[in-house]
Amino acid sequence: MKKIFSPDGLLARQLERYEPRAGQQEMAEQVEELLTSEDALPFEEEHLQAQCLIVEAETGLGKTLAYLIPAVLSNRKVVISTNTRNLQDQILQREIPFIREHIAPDLRAMCVKGRQNYLCLYRWHQLISGGQQELFADNQFEMINNWLSNTAHADRAELPWLHSGSQLWQRLCCQSHFCLGSDCPDGAQCYLNRLRRDAAASQLLVVNHHLLFSDLAIRRHGFGEVLPRYESIIFDEAHHLENVATTFFGFSFSKYQVLDLIADIERSLTSTSSSSSTKKKILSEARALGGLSEQFAARFPAETGRFPLAGIFEKKPELISSRDQVVHGLESLAELLDDIRDNEEPWEQYQQRCLDLQQRLESITEEQFDDVNEQEQRYIHWFERTEKNLTLSATPIDVAEDLQKTLFANVRHCVFTSATLRTGNSFSYFRKRLGIPEDSISNSYPSPFDYPDRTLLYIPDKNFPEPNDKGYREKLHSQIRTLITSSRGRALVLFTSFQAMDMAFHALQDNLPYTLLRQGTASRHELLRRFAKETASVLFAVSSFWEGVDVPGETLSLVIIDKLPFEVPSDPVIMARINRIKVSGGNPFFEFQVPRAILGLRQGVGRLMRRSEDRGVIAVLDVRLFTKGYGRRFLKSLPEAPVKRNLAEVESFFTEIMDSNNIEPRPRQ
Repeated sequence: MKKIFSPDGLLARQLERYEPRAGQQEMAEQVEELLTSEDALPFEEEHLQAQCLIVEAETGLGKTLAYLIPAVLSNRKVVISTNTRNLQDQILQREIPFIREHIAPDLRAMCVKGRQNYLCLYRWHQLISGGQQELFADNQFEMINNWLSNTAHADRAELPWLHSGSQLWQRLCCQSHFCLGSDCPDGAQCYLNRLRRDAAASQLLVVNHHLLFSDLAIRRHGFGEVLPRYESIIFDEAHHLENVATTFFGFSFSKYQVLDLIADIERSLTSTSSSSSTKKKILSEARALGGLSEQFAARFPAETGRFPLAGIFEKKPELISSRDQVVHGLESLAELLDDIRDNEEPWEQYQQRCLDLQQRLESITEEQFDDVNEQEQRYIHWFERTEKNLTLSATPIDVAEDLQKTLFANVRHCVFTSATLRTGNSFSYFRKRLGIPEDSISNSYPSPFDYPDRTLLYIPDKNFPEPNDKGYREKLHSQIRTLITSSRGRALVLFTSFQAMDMAFHALQDNLPYTLLRQGTASRHELLRRFAKETASVLFAVSSFWEGVDVPGETLSLVIIDKLPFEVPSDPVIMARINRIKVSGGNPFFEFQVPRAILGLRQGVGRLMRRSEDRGVIAVLDVRLFTKGYGRRFLKSLPEAPVKRNLAEVESFFTEIMDSNNIEPRPRQ
C-alpha cells in the first residue's frame, strides 16, 4: 500500500491534485490486512464467524480508493455495497477505470441491481403477442426491440426516455413472482441469467444496500438470489445498515399487493386457453377478493400515519371476521388457480402469491404474540394508513440476530465504513445495533479539512428559546433570516420536519432577496442543479437532503440546522426498540435516541466542507447543546470548528470571505 498511497507513490504520480493522507494509507493497510487474513473459519465449517473491521473516515480522506485498491489486489470475490446511486456511479465511472488503467488491467467488475431493473424476455414476448399495443407510445416498440438486440443485460437505465414508473416497464420488468425459473421457454436467452453468469465471473460486484439485504433475506429460503457466492463484503455508507436490514428482514401485507395480484390475474385470463367456465370462476373469485380487501382496509382507523397493531382487534372486533374473509378469499382463489393447466401464463406463481399473502396476513395479525415475554418478542406488528393504501407489517425489533445468521455466518470478512459511525467518540452504538463482535478492530480518521481556520460553528446565545418554549418559532425564523442575509444567500437550511420547513419558507419568502428553493416543489436532482448553478440561492429541505448533498465552492457557504434531529418516539418501530431497552434495564434515551440523533446531526453538518478550499459557517439553532447535559455528547461529535454564539462574529466572518472573493456586498432590504 505504501507504493500506492505514499507521497511519491502511484496515486501521487497519476492523480492530478492528489494530496497524500496518512489516514488514507493506514485505512488501506487495515483493509488489506483483513482481506488477506485466513483466520476466519472456512466455508465448510458450520459456525463461520466473519472477521469485521469498522472504519470511520470523515469527508476528504479518500476512503473509496482506500478500500477499493486492497479489495482488488486481494484477488478475493468482493461485494461493495453502498446506499446511494451517486457513490455507485463514482466507483464505476471514475475509480474502477483508474484502477484498471494503472493497477489491475484485467479487473472484472460490474454493477448488479435489483431484478426489477432488468427486462424479462418472457414477459416481453407475452406482451407483444398479446396485442397490447396501447401500452406503447409513438415508436417505443421499435426502440425497445432494437435495444434488445444490442444490450447485454437489458438494464432499464439504458433507456433514459422511459420513465421509471411507467406502466409499460411494470409489465416488462423481472419480478420474482412472475419468474418461471427452469420452466421458462426463454431461459436460455434470459438477460437476468446472463447477468448472473457475468456476475459469477467478476471479481468485484457493486450493489446497493437494498439489493444486498434483499438477497440475504431471499437466501434464508434457499432460492431466487441474484448475487453469486462471495467471500468478502465492504459496506460504504454503513450508517444506513440497520434501517435497510429492518425493511428486508420483516414482512408485510397490503391492500395494493392484493389488488396488483388481481390485476395480473385478470390480464392473464384474457389470453389463457382454459375453458370459459374456469375463467368466469376465477374472475368472480378474484373480484370478490378485491372487494373483501377494500372492506378490510376500510375498517381500520381513517387517520393517516403509522400505528401499533397490538390491541386494534380488541377495539374493533369486526376486523377479525373481515380479516378471516380475506384469508378465506385468498385460499379459495389459490384452489381455483390450481385447476388451470396452461403453460403460457404463470398460474403457479399467482397461486403461490395467494398463499404467501394469506400466510403474511395471518402471521402479522395473530394475537398470540401479546403473550410473549417482551424481551423475547422478535417483531413489532404495526400498520400504516395512507390516503389510498393500508399496509400491515411485522418488523424485527433487533436485526443483530438476522445478520448473524445471514451475513456474518456466510462470509469471511466484513468492512463497515462511513463518514459517520461514532457517537460521542465511541463505536459502541453502531457495533451493538448490528451485532458486530466486540473484539472487532475499529478506527477513526478525522477529516483533513482545516475546520479550525476555515469554518465557524454558530449556536445561539442563552437568550434563545429551546424548541418547546414559547416564541421559539419566531426567534428561529428571525435567526435564519439574519444568517442568510450575512452569507448573501448561498445557504442550505435543513429541518427536522416538513411542517417546520414549510412554516419557515412561508415566513421568509417575502423577506429575503434571493432565490428560495424548497423540497417538494421539484425533483431532488433539479433542486440541487439549480442550487449549485444559482450562487446566491437558498435551499430549504428535510430528510434525504441531510446527506448526499455534495455542492463544493461558494454556492454552499452556510448550513443551517433548525434543531437536534431526534426521531419521533411514537413511531411503532422506534417505540418497540425503546421499550426493548427499557425492559432490559437500559436507558433508551442515552443508549438509542441520543446516538441516532448524533449520527443524523453529523450527516447534516457534513454538507458544508466538501473540498479543502471550502469555507463557511455551520449554524445549529438549538441551545440544548449547552443547556442539556447530553449536549456535550453532540458537541464532542462535531468538527473542531471555533464555536461562536454572537451573530456579529458570524457577520464578520462572512464579510472577510466576501472581501477575499470580491463578492458584491449584500443587497439592501
